[in-house]
Amino acid sequence: MKERPDDFDLNAFLQRYGLFIYTGDPEGDLLLIEDEIRELYQLGIIDKEEMVQALAALRKRKTV
Repeated sequence: MKERPDDFDLNAFLQRYGLFIYTGDPEGDLLLIEDEIRELYQLGIIDKEEMVQALAALRKRKTV
């Protein structure tokens, strides 16, 4: 069963890889998170499905 973007815990996902992002600038944080997600994929640490789920959750967070 596929997770919906609102079921995906983006913070837990990032913490699983030792990533804690907080700059005090919410918009800047989202840009850094997107970069980190793409880098995890490029390095082969996460698969395409995880990347798509994480980016969908990130997009949802940007619109809130």
